[in-house]
Amino acid sequence: MQAAPPAVVSPSLPETKPETKPDATKPETPPEIAPAAPPPATSHVPQSRPAPVKPRPASPEPTPPPPKPAPPQISPRLTPEEQAEAERRINEDISLAERNLRAASGKQLNAAQLDLLEKIRGFLVQAREAKRAGDWVRARNLAQKAQVLSNELVNSL
Repeated sequence: MQAAPPAVVSPSLPETKPETKPDATKPETPPEIAPAAPPPATSHVPQSRPAPVKPRPASPEPTPPPPKPAPPQISPRLTPEEQAEAERRINEDISLAERNLRAASGKQLNAAQLDLLEKIRGFLVQAREAKRAGDWVRARNLAQKAQVLSNELVNSL
């Protein structure tokens, strides 16, 4: 069999099917769809997610409670003479501690000495506050602590 010469071959036209009109009497049925294949079996472990945080409805700001009064101080009642004596001793201990701190100032201090210095300063601040509040027993104890520690600091120089 021989092929026709190229000049003789005519291009082929696309085949068209005759148009069919749907029958108006028959209801149109959708074309059959093949059932979808189940997804491939994989070992998928669902991740647990925390439940989304729901915003709380805006509530009116509660008014802050009124400040509580300072608790009453329980301290022994001192006679005027005892109070004067306590104040004199407190002032004396504070003065000695401050003098010892001045003696230590400007010197090279190690870590333990610096720690001691900070404790002394803290006791002095607290002693003055207690004295202003009229808590003579507490002020006396704090002033004594500051004075004793300041002696240790000076002796360690």
